[in-house]
Amino acid sequence: MNREDLIALAKKKAGEHLLYPELICGIIEQESNWNTWAMRYEPLFYQKYIAPLIQRGEPINQTEAHARATSWGLMQVMGEVARENGFGWTHLSELCDPLVGLEEGCSIFGRKLAAAEGNVRNALLLWKRHLQIDLSELRLAIRPQIFVAEAAHDLEIFLIAAHHQQLLENLG
Repeated sequence: MNREDLIALAKKKAGEHLLYPELICGIIEQESNWNTWAMRYEPLFYQKYIAPLIQRGEPINQTEAHARATSWGLMQVMGEVARENGFGWTHLSELCDPLVGLEEGCSIFGRKLAAAEGNVRNALLLWKRHLQIDLSELRLAIRPQIFVAEAAHDLEIFLIAAHHQQLLENLG
């Protein structure tokens, strides 16, 4: 599929889920730049969400565990989020198939939008709730302009970057 075909498919899937096509296309542009094979392993996600599953004795092999801590395909759907939402394909890499990944991604984003009571900004924050950044590694100046959004199970604190240095100094 070329980019134009992918855009048409993304708009179609967005419409099927009663989502704004421009929003879904924007997510794809940001997350994968229209690369259907995009994938990214996130070790902090593994530590926070997957390792506890293994410690509790969940029957997950190492391949599946690492796949769940990886984001896949056009919308960069996290494997664990897909499983939590009932993704039943054997291999999470199936999310790189545009039809499969867009269906799953739009379904998940639709749920996030409903949880955010239609507030697109909050839905986007819920979409990326798995992102964790060690600010001390960025070596940027951040002023603590903070807003809070409540996720389904956790309270998440998001920072809006302006003048970064003071926050880094406060973080040590």
